[in-house]
Amino acid sequence: MRIIHFETGGVSGIAADEGSGWHGLTQRDRDFPGTLPELIAQGADLLRIGRSLGQSPTIDLNSVHLLPPVPVPPKILCVGLNYDDHLEESGLKKPAYPEIFARFATSLISHQEPIRRPRESIALDYEAELAVVIGKPGRRISQEQALGHVAGYSLFNDATVRDFQLRTPQWTIGKNFDGTGSFGPWLVTPDAVPPGASGLRIEGRLNGRVMQDARTDQLIFNVPELIAMISVAMSLERGDVIITGTPGGVGAARKPPVYMQPGDIFEVEIEGLGVLTNPVQED
Repeated sequence: MRIIHFETGGVSGIAADEGSGWHGLTQRDRDFPGTLPELIAQGADLLRIGRSLGQSPTIDLNSVHLLPPVPVPPKILCVGLNYDDHLEESGLKKPAYPEIFARFATSLISHQEPIRRPRESIALDYEAELAVVIGKPGRRISQEQALGHVAGYSLFNDATVRDFQLRTPQWTIGKNFDGTGSFGPWLVTPDAVPPGASGLRIEGRLNGRVMQDARTDQLIFNVPELIAMISVAMSLERGDVIITGTPGGVGAARKPPVYMQPGDIFEVEIEGLGVLTNPVQED
């Protein structure tokens, strides 16, 4: 099931699609169950709520503004160097432990919202990634129990300002420019994809040209492993987002480099999850 968090006329809403089209409610409606972020924070049964929306009014996605599934996550934990082909193009060895860095909510944008290339750089790169949203809190979660902590999956473009990223050994600054973390367009519940969203084709396309093409079972550290390893250190909370890493084909590794330019359109597509689309504009 796909579930969206949207806004129309300044009012938040929720809608779901289980194959018969989008149906939903806004905060003005009597039976409104809450926004998607609120329901995740409450630990609500998203599948049950999504099905209950099936008799609600039809929602035209062209008439509403989609928001990130979780606009202000408690934590956004990103994984670097998690595909062999990206390691190879980066000239690095396979890590024994995942490269973890943080994003912040101020960088997040939604489907169709412009990715903003900062005026201070021309090295704005793309990174197509699978996003995992935590729905059940926990610490020291075992791999065997890890998928029980997942609320759903989404798509992410971890757009990166490469020159700023490489100015320091820690990547925080280049990964957190405003308007560079595209997230959405919706949340897909775990029942709709293979366990751990494994084996799904993932593509990144720049102006229709395929730049990245891989499958999610090629992750060096898969979803259960990431949840188990991260939760050794910190409690995972409802609404936390784990961004699982990008395949090879990034712009910085090409000769000559290929960076996103104002006027470009970048798409992330993951089999069974949908397509995340964003134009690029100057900031």
